[in-house]
Amino acid sequence: MNVEQARQREISENPEFRLLRRAQRRTGIRMTALAVGGFLVYVLLSSFTPALMNTSLVGHLTLGLALGLGQFGVMALVARRHLVHMRTRIDPVARGFRTQAHKQQSDPGEQGTWQAAPFRSGGQHTWR
Repeated sequence: MNVEQARQREISENPEFRLLRRAQRRTGIRMTALAVGGFLVYVLLSSFTPALMNTSLVGHLTLGLALGLGQFGVMALVARRHLVHMRTRIDPVARGFRTQAHKQQSDPGEQGTWQAAPFRSGGQHTWR
């Protein structure tokens, strides 16, 4: 095992990092399920209740068309909710974790510390 792999293992075994990854995963799964669920409901309604989907609402606007256009709203809602969740719950924890990593990196007396990867263009920061 080389030094880089040892750092990766140390980071991945950190309980705070594991909580961060778990929270990211849970949020992603919930948002994906909501988006896919909305599309699935639309497809099932279109397949099994064509008379309902052809119900006229206003002029040439049918329920099926309105629900189809509503999918854009569902996707906007999912994207917005995901963004708000990441900014309010995940990013502050990640910033604290990153600060802790940089502090440990700058302390030359500390043995066995890990360090974060350098910043990439656009201000993105990734862990190695």
